[in-house]
Parts: sequence; C-alpha cells; structure tokens
Amino acid sequence: MEKKGQSRRKFLSDVTLGAIGTIGAASLMTGCSTTRLSKTTPFDLPEQAPDGPVLRAGLVGCGGRGTGAAVNFVDAGPNIEIVALGDVFQDQLDKCRKHLKAARDIEIADEKCFAGFDAYQKVIDAGVDVVLFATPPHFRPEHVKAAVDADKHIFQEKPVAVDPVGARLMMENTERAKQKNLCMVSGTIRRYQKDYMETQRRVRNGDIGEIVSANIIRNGGALWWVERKPEWTDMEYMIRNWGNFAWLSGDHIVEMFIHEVDVMSWHLGSHPVKAMGYGGRHRRMSGDQFDQFSIIYEYENGVKAHCGTMQINGCGFTRKELIKGTKGYADASGSLYNYDGELIWEYPHPDENDSDQTWRVNNPSVQEQVELVRGIRTGNYINDSDEQIKSTQIVIMGRMAAYTGQEITWDEVLNSDLRLGPDTYEFGPVAGIPEEPPVVGVPSPPTDRYA
Repeated sequence: MEKKGQSRRKFLSDVTLGAIGTIGAASLMTGCSTTRLSKTTPFDLPEQAPDGPVLRAGLVGCGGRGTGAAVNFVDAGPNIEIVALGDVFQDQLDKCRKHLKAARDIEIADEKCFAGFDAYQKVIDAGVDVVLFATPPHFRPEHVKAAVDADKHIFQEKPVAVDPVGARLMMENTERAKQKNLCMVSGTIRRYQKDYMETQRRVRNGDIGEIVSANIIRNGGALWWVERKPEWTDMEYMIRNWGNFAWLSGDHIVEMFIHEVDVMSWHLGSHPVKAMGYGGRHRRMSGDQFDQFSIIYEYENGVKAHCGTMQINGCGFTRKELIKGTKGYADASGSLYNYDGELIWEYPHPDENDSDQTWRVNNPSVQEQVELVRGIRTGNYINDSDEQIKSTQIVIMGRMAAYTGQEITWDEVLNSDLRLGPDTYEFGPVAGIPEEPPVVGVPSPPTDRYA
C-alpha cells in the first residue's frame, strides 16, 4: 500500500536582440552564444510541434511518470501515437492502458504490451520511431544503449544513471546517438521553460554581474513507500519500492534533487571539481537511503555552491535556486534582485485573460516533448544528453561525499568503478543490499556498496 516589480512594457523594451529563428531550444540548453531573442517573441518555443508523417512511440516504464510522459508526448503535436508499452509488472501495464484510454482515448493492442525484464527490448522492436524511458533510473543506461543500437529517437527521464559506471555508459550512448543523428531529450524540464530560460539568459548576459556562488534548496515531505507483501521476492519488493533503494533511484539527491542541481549547472556552466558534505536518516520508513543531504560543491574558479535537500514529514517546504553575482542575485524561476533586496526584474507572466499570451509558459513536461518531435520532424537536431549526464554526475558526486564522509573529486566520479545493484535481474533473493542506510566513516559494509 502506498504511504504517503517590473512592468511588462519595460521588460519588452529591454529585450533588444534578434529573433531566435530556427535555432530553437537546443542552443539555449548548451549556453550557445548564438541564442537570440526578439522584442515580441521570448523564445522559439511553439506550443505544438509541426505536422508530419505519423510518429510512433513506445513507453518503457508504465508507472505514474511514464504514463504522464506518454500523455505529454501525444499532446505535443499532430500525428503522434503511443503504440507499445513495456513494464516489469503486468499490473502496471494494465493501469497505464486504462489511464491512456480514459485520458486521451488511446488504445494499445494486446500484442504490443509486454511484461518482464526484457519488455524494453520488445518495445524497441515493436515498430516504433521513438522510445520513452521512465523506468527506475538504474536501468536507463542499458535500455538507452539498446534503443541507440536500434536507431530509435529517445526521451529519457531524469536522472540517466545512478552510479559512475552507468554515467560512463550514457556518455558512450550519447556519442553514438549523435553519430546516428538520433534526437535525445531529457526530463529535467527547466531548460524548456520560458521563465527559467529568460532568467538564465539575463544572468549569462551579466545582469547580476559575475557569478560568485549559488544556494540550491529542495525540502519537502517524505517520499511514497510501499509495505512488503509476503509473496514478494526481494527483487519484486525493491522494484515496486524503487524510490527508496539507492541502487534503483540513486537516492533522492539523485532522483529528485537533480531538477534543482541541473538549474545550478546550467547557470554555472562548468562542473565542480570537488564536493564535501554530509547527510543522514532520521525518519525514513523504508529502503536504504538518507532523508537529508547538505553538500558544498567547489568549482575550478573558486565559486562555491551549497546544495541542501530533505524529505521529512512535518518540516517546511522550500524550493529555491539562488544564483549570486557581484551586483545582485537571481531567483532562477524568474526574478532578479540587487543587494538591497529590491526587485530589478521579474518575468512578465501574462494574466489568464490577457489577449497577448506571448510570454505564457507552456507546461514544460509537454514542451520538452514538443522539442523532441520538432527536432525529429524538422531536422534541427536536438540532443541535451551531455548536460543531463553532467548534472547526474554532480548529484552522484554529492551522494558519494555524504555517504562516505570524504571529499570526492570530479576525477574520482569520472573514473570510479562504482556500480550499484545486482549483476542479473530475476525475481528472487537480492544479496548484499540490506534495508538499512550507509554508515558514514566506517570502511566496511554497507559503506562499500556506495564508494
């Protein structure tokens, strides 16, 4: 059972660069200097992808996020279909089919629905053009590898790995996808969101001066969890409870906090050279993870960023992505301030009844699918996987520092042989993964599982 300031006119007059044209969102995501704006159009982000031949997709991972991604995909434009589904569990398949029928009148043929550990390969082989991956992230590197081998375009939910070995495989996958001209879009959403995009552009253009630090926070309540049923094997229990096991999710610093850390990485551009921090577990009811982390990342130029995240019931909810500069600071979601605390710019969200909706922010979960489909249909190639991998490596770095109590360097993350989880996947016992958190500072199991 699951437990549980500034005027619009002034803003527009400040935007003086040329239109983005056909460059699209892809250049924005890489910080490319060719990104441009128009006085009348904030970004080349159409709310629908252009029409074209039927584009068929298969979904791998039929839980809540996967089902949502499938709906987002068909909402992205005309002539888009979901034609195949795959999940380890038959009941997850059944729930997904029922939801897709109710939400968008989508019917999936019985022969295109696959259950089991090999379901991902059967979906890839089911006559699809695109594969949407939303399984527990442990499986992402191998699943994406199979899709690239089969010449499929890819949507990959965040994060793309849970350990350094998986991240390196994703780097290989991404390079091969580029060679094959296969589009890849990742689910960190903010890089496809106009208010975040315009804030990042202004910070990059020097509106708050030179970046000197960042403070990134995501605090909230406890994660969902499931009670184990007597008939479940270790493997079934862990996968059904995947958000609470580090080998499957990467811990919540990797699986959830990557959203905020990706925003930090987008603004700071480079990767940190080292991380130091701590974490612990006070009230988490299930699995082998921490429920809070506090990490300091240091960059080569001396810039430091503090990142903190917590999942504990009864505590305050906070989500902040503050980028600090020599002249002021940015709230990355859409505002700039000077050091007197005065608002100097705010994203001009239009009122619902405003006749001019130019600056309206589209649902970013749909927008990222629009950009994927647009990239496929127009030939304006899009692949954000390198940035997704970097953000994944940053959060893995922070987790490794907290789990071990040691300073972890970027080179250690790049070269580590750490791989989480079993070597084979079958329903039965899973050895070496007790349901208890790491013990910081003790060079013996369970710490050896994570560093």
